[in-house]
Amino acid sequence: MQQPISITALSSISPLGSTPEAIWDSYLNDQHCFTEKAGVLVAQLPKALQQEIEALKHSDSKYKSLDDSVLFAIFASRQAVKNAKWNPSANFGINIGSSRGATALFEKYHEAFLKNKKAETLSSPTTTLGNISSWVAHDLQTQGPEISHSITCSTALHAILNGIAWLNAGMCGKFLVGGSEAPLTPFTIAQMQALKIYSRANPKLESSNFPNQALNPEKTENSMVLGEAAAVICLEKGEASNALAHIIGIGYATELLEHNVSLSTNADCFQRSMSMALGDLKPEDIDVIVTHTPGTIKGDQAELNAIKTLFYNSMPVLTTNKWKIGHSLGASGLLSIEMALLMLQHQKCIAVPYLASEKPEKINRIMINAVGFGGNAVSILLSRPQSAV
Repeated sequence: MQQPISITALSSISPLGSTPEAIWDSYLNDQHCFTEKAGVLVAQLPKALQQEIEALKHSDSKYKSLDDSVLFAIFASRQAVKNAKWNPSANFGINIGSSRGATALFEKYHEAFLKNKKAETLSSPTTTLGNISSWVAHDLQTQGPEISHSITCSTALHAILNGIAWLNAGMCGKFLVGGSEAPLTPFTIAQMQALKIYSRANPKLESSNFPNQALNPEKTENSMVLGEAAAVICLEKGEASNALAHIIGIGYATELLEHNVSLSTNADCFQRSMSMALGDLKPEDIDVIVTHTPGTIKGDQAELNAIKTLFYNSMPVLTTNKWKIGHSLGASGLLSIEMALLMLQHQKCIAVPYLASEKPEKINRIMINAVGFGGNAVSILLSRPQSAV
């Protein structure tokens, strides 16, 4: 890191809600957000938020043809920019990615193509990944650079890396970064089921109260559940006076592919990304790690092996939010950042209810992990602002 980067605002829309108060209150209870949809467990937005998204969709004739992944991003971005008190004329950059993109629209248009043997006019422009950042830029009326990408489940944290690179290069003064995902569609869920990593509606697990057993090394079957969400943060160079937290370390690594989805047994990519993010700090300087751990047997264990290898003499407290809100793919890393920011603010670690863990005496530094299919790992290190200590 050339210099600290400040997170000056955050906004999200997820099964937890959309306000910091509602989200924190939800974290304080031990209830998951999963419901059944067509016989499959999913984590959906609360009904009140679904209605707000529907209202946004009909607020402008141009928005009626947009996928939920785009609408989610617009909703969250409006609030983040408002919270940061950014003026669109400042021409800040935008990088909001997605793993799957416009899943609902793609499936709708493809079904119509199979039936009618011709594509609808808007099928291409409304299903590209670039659609998300482009429409957010249009909605906010900013003229800065707009970038979209997909690096599967590490997409949102890669957006942070991109934003930091632009800021450090002096090519932009501020950057809005994040991820958006609306994956609760039949074909997307079927793809996860085909990989045999999805939780069954009535899982035979040690604790049936928690269908997703993320981070639990004792689980005997895969238990991933998909969730929908969008989350974005505002990045500024240096130590801003209104910073929610400072990014003091970044790390990234990619493994050589041995399989389309798997990590190596000891997640070599995570070992390298976490080591890079640590920089000159010692393992004992990290208070908490928010893990990626989606709830799969091999994926969770590989990340745990990597953490134990790097932090063997000074294990930080480990936690995750996927037991509660599932895996929102390209948006998941930013929801982990949000959880970390709230823990720094409230000085309380949100534990995984079915796992025994120690409570840290203080929470000054938190590491957040994410990894996508093929071993694209990112680790982000946050520190509590000195003014809050």
